[in-house]
Amino acid sequence: MQLKWLRSRTQSVFLALVVLMMAVILVQYPEQAFTSSLRGLKIWWDVIFPTLLPFFVIAEMMIGFGVVHFVGILLEPLMRPIFRVPGAGAFVMAVGFISGNPMGAKLTSRLREQKLVTREEGERLLSFTSTASPLFIFGAVAVGFFEEPRIGLLLAIAHYISSILVGICMRFYRTDAPSTPPIPTNKEFLILRALRAMHRARIQDGRNFGQLLGEAVTSAVHTLLMIGGFIMVFSVFIHLIHFLEFQQWGSLLIEKIFAIVQLTPALSEPFFAGLVEMTLGSQMISDTPPTIPLISKLVAVSMIIGWNGFSIHAQIASIISRTNLRYWPYFLGKLLHAIFAGIITFLLWKILQPSLQPIALHISTFSLSRTTTHLPHYWEIWQHICTWIAIIWLMIRTKQLFKPAISAGEPLQR
Repeated sequence: MQLKWLRSRTQSVFLALVVLMMAVILVQYPEQAFTSSLRGLKIWWDVIFPTLLPFFVIAEMMIGFGVVHFVGILLEPLMRPIFRVPGAGAFVMAVGFISGNPMGAKLTSRLREQKLVTREEGERLLSFTSTASPLFIFGAVAVGFFEEPRIGLLLAIAHYISSILVGICMRFYRTDAPSTPPIPTNKEFLILRALRAMHRARIQDGRNFGQLLGEAVTSAVHTLLMIGGFIMVFSVFIHLIHFLEFQQWGSLLIEKIFAIVQLTPALSEPFFAGLVEMTLGSQMISDTPPTIPLISKLVAVSMIIGWNGFSIHAQIASIISRTNLRYWPYFLGKLLHAIFAGIITFLLWKILQPSLQPIALHISTFSLSRTTTHLPHYWEIWQHICTWIAIIWLMIRTKQLFKPAISAGEPLQR
């Protein structure tokens, strides 16, 4: 008991000192903090917000309309034997793979809140459905950073295959824990049973379309505001680490590990940055001298994307904090994901090397310094759509605020 109290007190003092030191650094370097925070805000508004808001809203409405139950019935025979999760996990897996982080964690939390998965099943599902999106892998990394679209295919294959391997490995996590009961089977066609389950879920939900849309937008905006805050904070954190040259300390250990696995030690510093924020780390690796073998760069980038970066880890931890899901299974899954991704990237390179030689393509870069000024026109379209969704949300919220006042005034009119 005394040891536990001492450990808790030491942890409190350590965290307080870290926060105090960060506050002193922010006061000492206000210009650098403001610039990096503004950069994080622009990335969030120009890229993250218009990309994820439609996915968040549609996914929330699909849950309300019972689509999760429909998919769960259809894919129950596939998901439970392979991943030891119920069929509803297939919905999370598909949407998470398409839309990227932190969609997998968001939907897994919703399934846990609705008691569609147990604690252990949710942790298994979380460990392999929190992935990078194809848009990030092909658009940002392959075209933007390496200026070679074909690299995106190699990275994407390695990323998603390794994610599936993580799911297969995590099926052995807590096998003694209780599971959700299997869906009973009968002689009725599978598609008919799935449709009946979707209809029952829709009736049990009970919300009409307008109410469902309003609550979906509210939940999506709330989650995206949280994500934006994390992006800004970690943008400041990473910039100050680089400005004060603290990253050299962490790079020493990585350099020794790279020497063991025969990766170029010069990649240790950008790899360390990628452990904190994968976008910045991927960009820094692509900017290293051309004398470094391309295979070394791709393995390092693939491991960073599989790891996700502590910035996304913090977002995931915040999202699952409303449930009883634990963070450490996710941490273990991402560690395995990084290792598998690096190995598979190396093996795929041996197979696809003839078609993946670097080609000087005149493609506008997607780096952090140009993200806010050289975006495709469809981002502007998404911004307009998101603005209208925000206006509708404000109108719905305003109407809800005035409802109590109207109902309170009704007895006076009588």
